[in-house]
Amino acid sequence: MQEQSRDIASIERRVDAVEAALHERGMKPGEFIEEFEHLAEERWVPHNGARVVAKAWSDPAYRQRLLANGRAAVIELGIDMPRHHRHLVVLENTASVHNVICCTLCSCTAFTVIGLPPGWYKDLEYRARAVRESRSVLREMGLDLPPQIEIRVWDTTADTRYIVLPVQPPETVGWPEEKLAGIVTKDSMIGVARL
Repeated sequence: MQEQSRDIASIERRVDAVEAALHERGMKPGEFIEEFEHLAEERWVPHNGARVVAKAWSDPAYRQRLLANGRAAVIELGIDMPRHHRHLVVLENTASVHNVICCTLCSCTAFTVIGLPPGWYKDLEYRARAVRESRSVLREMGLDLPPQIEIRVWDTTADTRYIVLPVQPPETVGWPEEKLAGIVTKDSMIGVARL
């Protein structure tokens, strides 16, 4: 039995076909793409999460609200949360506990708070090994935690997102929020780095 050859369209031809179908239905994919790029580059940035962390470090009442209801607390700061991110759980690192987030199914994050996920976060190896071999993965990424520190790994779900609240470096106590926000990194809010 002979296999029939298939004429498979290039990605460019397939994209053109989808755009044409959308235009025929009165939709404007170009405008959507522009709006999405604006959101991703200008509004969904790690500085949002850095502001949240800095506020939590400098305002104990805000910190309590953040730990009790992360979604409501970030909205207080004017940071949008998509409707399907029903819960934002804030994981507080301590001297004895270090939290790490991952998404074993895909690459979900609280993107409006910490920005779009980095490339390594989407990698299948990270997603699988972060759960099974978290200490080794962190060491390979430059974070060698002593054995007495417990590592907790949190897997994103369809409606729950996480952000790590890093331990505040002692030398930064008393700094203004803007200066504090300047030291917070995306990696620290994912939990693969300490400050």
